[in-house]
Amino acid sequence: MAEFEFGGEIVWRPTPEYVEGSHLQRFMQQHGIGDWHELHRRSVADVAWFTEAMLRYLDIQFYQPYTQILDLSRGKPWARWCVGGRMNIVHNCLDKWLDTPVADAVALRYEGEEGDVRTLTYRELHAEVSWVAAGLRRLGLGKGDVIGLYMPMIPEIAIALLAIAKIGGVILPLFSGYGAGAIATRLADADARALFTVDAAPRRGRAVAMKPIADEAVAQVPSLKHMIVVRRTGQEVPWTRGRDLWWDDLLLPHRSTPPRLYPTERTGAEDLLMILYTSGTTGRPKGAVHTHCGFPLKAAMDMALGLDLRREDLLYWMTDMGWMMGPWEVFGTLILGSSMMFYDGAPDYPDVDRVWSLVERHRITALGVSPTLIRSLMQHGEEPVRRHDLSSLRLLASTGEPWNPKPWMWLFETVGGRRCPIINYSGGTEISGGIVMGNVMLPLKPCAFSGPNVGMAADVLDENGRSVRGQVGELVVREPWIGMTRGFWRDPQRYIETYWSRWPDVWVHGDWAAVDEDGLWYILGRSDDTIKIAGKRLGPAEVETVLVQHPAVAEAGAIGVPDELKGQALVVFCVLAPGYAATDGLAEELRSLVAEEMGKPMSPKAVYFVPDLPKTRNAKIMRRVLRAAYLGEPAGDLSALVNPEVVDQIRALRSSQP
Repeated sequence: MAEFEFGGEIVWRPTPEYVEGSHLQRFMQQHGIGDWHELHRRSVADVAWFTEAMLRYLDIQFYQPYTQILDLSRGKPWARWCVGGRMNIVHNCLDKWLDTPVADAVALRYEGEEGDVRTLTYRELHAEVSWVAAGLRRLGLGKGDVIGLYMPMIPEIAIALLAIAKIGGVILPLFSGYGAGAIATRLADADARALFTVDAAPRRGRAVAMKPIADEAVAQVPSLKHMIVVRRTGQEVPWTRGRDLWWDDLLLPHRSTPPRLYPTERTGAEDLLMILYTSGTTGRPKGAVHTHCGFPLKAAMDMALGLDLRREDLLYWMTDMGWMMGPWEVFGTLILGSSMMFYDGAPDYPDVDRVWSLVERHRITALGVSPTLIRSLMQHGEEPVRRHDLSSLRLLASTGEPWNPKPWMWLFETVGGRRCPIINYSGGTEISGGIVMGNVMLPLKPCAFSGPNVGMAADVLDENGRSVRGQVGELVVREPWIGMTRGFWRDPQRYIETYWSRWPDVWVHGDWAAVDEDGLWYILGRSDDTIKIAGKRLGPAEVETVLVQHPAVAEAGAIGVPDELKGQALVVFCVLAPGYAATDGLAEELRSLVAEEMGKPMSPKAVYFVPDLPKTRNAKIMRRVLRAAYLGEPAGDLSALVNPEVVDQIRALRSSQP
């Protein structure tokens, strides 16, 4: 890869109000550790010590103590944690708080697109979860049964998620925007026995049907016997007697019974909790396997030591339960005794200030967004932000895509007033959270991460497997961590090939990363998106950052295409900002801009203007889809795309060339 020149000036430094009382400070004081760097060194030199210390810090309770914190007898890829221990994560999210002051604190705040607001305290959430769990048991569902979630971000989806875990079932989250084929593939692959859904969901003032899509999917899944339906919009839906059941009818026989009389299943610490599917380049989706002592605990660790979420905080992460950040938000906030915020609706409806109005109305203290959303909202200027009092914000956070400096600074200055740090976060579904992350104890530069997460033995390697700094290389992890997926569902070989096959005992994540002269880290896109022109490798994010500096470009995607002379040539796709027209002159201007910034050999072979870029529902630009569509190659699994129609539009671009 090219020499690393991302860097920049430090724009935020920790103040006493952020450091004092932080989780990091308290944890380090408990263990006599002087600074963050010493903590990180110790956490990766002895991951067993760190993990056990964090379980105590988080007060993770076991029905039966484990006999060994970490077992590596089968090798690092198959690490086992909390061996012999028995625990259910719902006990640590809800049950243990019932006789404490947390019981009457707000666990969940909710607002619908229509403006309706609901709140649930920890005590109320525990009751609802217990009654739903009783209803599921009455249907004959229990330990080991896979149950899907195909619902928008309403309180019932958190209740259902926790109820499935409470009975020892296996959670299968599905994106609320999936089509029937994508739902059926995942439910059938996991032999799901039941599915939660809704009649419809409001989007921009109209009801979008979900139950008919669920019906179409379930017809292809012989193992599925029950569908529980929440009345969200009240519209009529098709009904299958004997299979379908209204949410209220599921709960009705149990509401008069004290919730404490419905026990939480005493599962093993390594019992299966959840299967999170991610789209593969080819073939069927990958099902990342997670356990009771895995995903939720990693989420809580990152939320504490990175995001510094405290008891008094209200976290709103703009997500869907089908993206790992949905379960991450639920498990992490509840383990910490904090509060979470859900919003079900479009982020720019009925006006482009909806996100900022949510912050003001609910006094949100921690806001998690994607760079893609900010690039979209900043096109409307500062005025929609200025309408609202955002003084409640203490922290901003982001994940999903690499940043460009301009939108990062807009979020930092316009929304955060230069006082709130942006806790950048990057990892993945198979990680259960982050490999690299910001924190409240270290300074920040635009687009940067403070460093690896505590407990993550991250490194950057060149193509020969040597550790490098100051240049772009492969992001890897050298030691296992408690949230590491326990493999891919029914496909262990694919798991080994995906992450462990390049270098012995090293997890290769598939991202380009770099560390600058001040020790700050950067993620620069997927390494399988690499472009190699005349022998020089570059990441798409390097090119895209140059392009979005131009006021006409709202978003950009860069790919490499075959070229007889250079090996590969650069082709770029630009989404224009409002008020700009697609002209040959603008295309030439952008071509010259890239050549000037990156050198003449990097000048794009072609510049295309498109209405949108292919994106997943968690706002990642799918460059491999962009490349395949442009070259007329098979695009692989498209079920995670929020806008699959873009693929045909891009295919048409190539066919229209003279």
